[in-house]
Amino acid sequence: MMTGEEINRPQVLAEVTAAFYRYEEALVSNDIAVLDELFWHDDRTVRLGAGENLYGIDEIRAFRAARPAAGLQRELRHTTITTFGEDYAVCSTEFTREGSERIGRQQQTWVRFPSGWRIVAAQVSLMI
Repeated sequence: MMTGEEINRPQVLAEVTAAFYRYEEALVSNDIAVLDELFWHDDRTVRLGAGENLYGIDEIRAFRAARPAAGLQRELRHTTITTFGEDYAVCSTEFTREGSERIGRQQQTWVRFPSGWRIVAAQVSLMI
């Protein structure tokens, strides 16, 4: 059973927070190499996007390679990062883009592997 002492241990929270913001910087600068690095390289990785459902790292890579590199800047708000124990975390945030009233939502599940923190599942959606 998970105890309160295992939730948001400062060192683990700092590691995941750094990985989350590294991902964000790579996303808005279209650094495909870092985006690829931070996803788990496995057929079981899932990314459910605002307009696409991607199953497996190969589909995620193909999507990233075909995505336009313009208009990626966004502002985050209500970002919540919660770690559980040493090896599991959930990151949730809302985002907005300049010139749009729409609110986006993003949620990621991160797991620590020997190679570091990796996203094993992600979901992105837009509020109607």
